[in-house]
Amino acid sequence: MKYSIDAKDKKLGRVASQAAAMLMGKNNPAFTKNAVAADKVEIVNASAMDIDARKKTSDIYVTYTGHRGGLNSESLGALIDRRGMGEVMRRAVRRMLPNNKLRDRRMRNLMVKE
Repeated sequence: MKYSIDAKDKKLGRVASQAAAMLMGKNNPAFTKNAVAADKVEIVNASAMDIDARKKTSDIYVTYTGHRGGLNSESLGALIDRRGMGEVMRRAVRRMLPNNKLRDRRMRNLMVKE
């Protein structure tokens, strides 16, 4: 089944948690934790999301390369300028899914359109 979420004038966390629940299959009566749901989730109007100016400067995304001195940090505004709102949405949904072997397979069912 294919679901579509309109992100226009909605907060990032609300849309991401709704998409994560659909990707896990929690809206199906036949929900099982150990199987990937066959549901596809499409998020449209990601660039028209409601994000405050304060959040663009105060939210910091931290990544680590694994090497010495490889700790990188970037603000939400810089990430939006560099990769776009689609990447911000994908990272938010990915972090709301359980960290196990099924997470990558579930993320393949997510499509984000600017």
